[in-house]
Amino acid sequence: MISALTNRGRLAFMLFDSSFTEDVFLDFLQVLVRLVKRRIFLIVDRHKVHHSKKVKRWLRAHRDQVRLHFLPAYSPHLNLDELLNQDVKSNALGRQRPSNKEEMVDGVRSCLRSTQRQQQLVQRFFREENVRYAAA
Repeated sequence: MISALTNRGRLAFMLFDSSFTEDVFLDFLQVLVRLVKRRIFLIVDRHKVHHSKKVKRWLRAHRDQVRLHFLPAYSPHLNLDELLNQDVKSNALGRQRPSNKEEMVDGVRSCLRSTQRQQQLVQRFFREENVRYAAA
């Protein structure tokens, strides 16, 4: 799962069945560019994909559309996506154990779609003490 949250209460996500690669990240960035009609500022962790040559090349070509800002090394407490991940684990997977991969993916997708429809819930993530920096 990859996701992006805005302080205005929007959530974009993508589920994928492979490893997190440059191509997966670039597919997600292209979706974001199509969805958001203004400049995108993404706060990302320091995953190697975010620093790859292919991603850097794409970002240079789209510098008017997307800018990445990096979290300090190993700082999951500052990462908004970790709050969403915890919410999904608690609400999609914690209440009932899926018996197979298909049920798990369906549960995660359903939970994320429900969260997408609740702007105030997405905005609430930004009120957590360690991630308030991203609310401005």
